[in-house]
Parts: sequence; C-alpha cells; structure tokens
Amino acid sequence: MTSAALRSRAWKLLETVTTPLLPSDYLDLVSPLRAGADLRGRIEAVHTETGDAATIVIRPGRGWRGHTAGQYVRIGVDVEGVRLWRAYSLTSPANRRDGRVTITVKAIPDGKVSNHLVRRAKPGTLVQLDQATGDFVLPQTKPAKVLYLTAGSGITPVMGMLRDIALDDVVMVHSAPRPQDVIFRNELHDLVAAGKLRLTELHTDTDGPLDITRLDELVPDWAERETWACGPAGLLDAAEEHWTEHGVQERLHTERFRPGIVVAGDGGEVTFSATGKTVDADGATPLLDIGEEAGVLMPSGCRMGICFGCVTQLKAGAVRDLRTGEITEAEPGVLIQTCVSAAAGPCDIEQ
Repeated sequence: MTSAALRSRAWKLLETVTTPLLPSDYLDLVSPLRAGADLRGRIEAVHTETGDAATIVIRPGRGWRGHTAGQYVRIGVDVEGVRLWRAYSLTSPANRRDGRVTITVKAIPDGKVSNHLVRRAKPGTLVQLDQATGDFVLPQTKPAKVLYLTAGSGITPVMGMLRDIALDDVVMVHSAPRPQDVIFRNELHDLVAAGKLRLTELHTDTDGPLDITRLDELVPDWAERETWACGPAGLLDAAEEHWTEHGVQERLHTERFRPGIVVAGDGGEVTFSATGKTVDADGATPLLDIGEEAGVLMPSGCRMGICFGCVTQLKAGAVRDLRTGEITEAEPGVLIQTCVSAAAGPCDIEQ
C-alpha cells in the first residue's frame, strides 16, 4: 500500500473518531494559522495613532499571498457573537521583514467593527482574512512626479505606498480637523525632515474644507503629476471634476471607501427570509447596513459595489441602486448587491 493510501485510511479513521467534528477542526484549534486552514490572522499588537484611530498588527496565516502597497484586505471580526466583515487599507510595506501586515482603522460613529478594533481588540485575537485586492497602487514604472491628495483616514492606503517605495519627487496635500487628528503625523514630518516628502497639512476646523482650486497655489505643477487621491466623497468628486475640466483625468487615481449616494428614495419594510426578521428601512441606507443592524449575518466585501461579495437574491419587492437610482424588481433568479441597494418599498431578500 502506498504512503498516500495509508494517509487516506488514517484520516478516514480519525474522522470516525472525531465525529461530528472533523480532524481539521481540531487542527484549527491547535494551529489556526497553518497551511491549508481557512485564511486567518492573529492580532499581535494594537498601536494608538490618534484619539480615534489605531494600527492593528496582524500575523497572517501561511496561505497569505502578500499584497501590493495601496491595496486593501477584507477582515472578518466577531463582534458580540456575530461575524462582521469590513475592508481596510493595508498600511504596511509589501515586504515587511517580520512577515506581519498592518491595517490602520479610524473609529466612526456607530461603526461596530471600527470601534471594536480601535477600542477593544486585544493581542492574541484571531480574525478571518481574505487575500489582498484593489488597484489603487503605483505602476511598475515609477512616476517622475507624484501628488498624494488625502483627507482623514484616506491617508491609510497612501501611507502604505510611502513606506513601500521611495520616489524622487513626492508632494502630499492632506487635511484633517486638527493637528492631533492627523494619522501618522510624526512619521509624515520625519519624511519631510529627511527630504523625502513635501507636505501641505491643512486643518479643516480652522481652514475649512479644501477648496480644490487652491491646488494652483499649493502645488503649481499639479496637472503634471500622477495623482492618487483618497478621502471623503466630496473631495473625490471635486477632484474628478477638476482634473476632467483641465483635460488630465487620466492622471488621477481615486480610492473610495464608500460609494457616493446619487439618488435616495422612499424606503419600506425589509424582510430577511432566512432569519424571519422584518425591519423598517429608509431609502438611503444600504440593505447591508440595515441587515447588520438587525443582527442578520450578511455576506459582504468591499462595501462599495466592486467585489460582489454581498450579492444575494431579491425574492420580492423592489430595491434602488444608490449610485444610479435604477430600480430593480424581483423576478426569478434576480440578484442584487446589498451594499449599494436600498429599499424601494417593501422587499424580501434571501438572508
């Protein structure tokens, strides 16, 4: 008998002994980051960045395939007995020597996962991971001149780039409410002191929101620069309009953490048939958020309508696409993305 056959017989014997669990279930308890297990990570440290932001250091399991600076990762976190998935930008360089990766999370009002990670996450906690993804990255050929245009937590993917690749001519315009709210502020100023970055730091509490037309003053050669912009929807909308007006839209690369709501309408009663829960919903809140708030275990991914990780069946009623205003009505087999769809009257989704 071959060694492969012997291993197969031994494994089947183990399965009969461990029923109803599988041998892999016990291996996961002993070695959750092993090769072949579902991809997980172990939180090894939590570093405070500001009053409402923290960097989470994660040791990924052996199935981790690495990342490119600027990409994001989906993380599954158990909060109050419910596993919730969120996407966060990776802030570590692509080839960190110790093999760890970092995400930097800003706690948002009523954000279940962000507040849990910033205020309650402890070293030793296991989280679920997906592989890194996203195209908000630098090209293989280094641009001669770069502009990073960021605000608030929009600095997180850009920080991964700054830590990963040294560029010859880098300018950053970053805004936050106050100096103490600037994530990575000390590190940014260290880069300035070392001559690796030219930084314009704006404080919206005193200066107001960035007027995109000020770029002519702040960065006179902005139109010649390859630009990566990340931040609130208002900033990105203004940037896209500005770059288009000047005919250089191909030089602007944007990363949105949430889709912009173009059209909101009347809501309705939403039924989650698999769980039997029924809740009232307005016409502007994504069904993904409505379900999670009601305690329904909702599949999710990027939460922006890109990855299709939240797709589910619309069994009855109608929903509205928050990006376009398009109405989708239920019919056999019709699927919707819950992260960018809101109730357009009573509806029933298969969750």
